[in-house]
Amino acid sequence: MPSVAAWKRTGDLIEREFSFPDFVAAMRFVNRVAEEAERSQHHPDIHVLYNRVRLGYSTHDAGGLSDRDFTAAVAVDRIYAS
Repeated sequence: MPSVAAWKRTGDLIEREFSFPDFVAAMRFVNRVAEEAERSQHHPDIHVLYNRVRLGYSTHDAGGLSDRDFTAAVAVDRIYAS
């Protein structure tokens, strides 16, 4: 997983937690991730914990991880960095 080194694999899931200054910033990030998910038609599990957001990807119809999960993780990392 070198292209998504900040992500952790847990079974058939890759996940990462992101931190923000406050709830509003966390929700802006979630909304940007949602827009990307709709564009790519690949949706993460999203957990909002006030100023933290945990995302998880797994391709359920493929029975586990696929290239789509890693592509989505790279896109999310770009969103977070911008």
